[in-house]
Amino acid sequence: MPQFPMTDSRRKALERFPDYAVAISPYEGTVTVKAGDTVIAKTKAALLIQETRHDDVYYLPREDVDLSSLTPTDQSTYCPFKGHASYWSYTDNSNLENFMWSYAEPYEQVERLAGYMSFYTNKVVQIID
Repeated sequence: MPQFPMTDSRRKALERFPDYAVAISPYEGTVTVKAGDTVIAKTKAALLIQETRHDDVYYLPREDVDLSSLTPTDQSTYCPFKGHASYWSYTDNSNLENFMWSYAEPYEQVERLAGYMSFYTNKVVQIID
């Protein structure tokens, strides 16, 4: 049985990838995210997301991200498996536009992502201990 129930708004994606899965598990180590030399996030409470057709991704609790140097942007994307994502840019570096995202109201199947944020690994340094 697929992880995701069929709905009208998700029908095409779910029919195209009927065995798509998103596995969410706690990561037992420390995840640190740096923009240049500046640490913008560090946690021992990350989630490891293993998703069909994607590299592993770490999501960090919002309270462990320094939001003081980040600015929400107008960009949003839609994932038929997770929901609508919102984005942030690093205000001190124009190369880090829309580099962090979050699902404020993720779909029920991935509701553990609520309150967590993730980063494009090609735009920041992630140190995984």
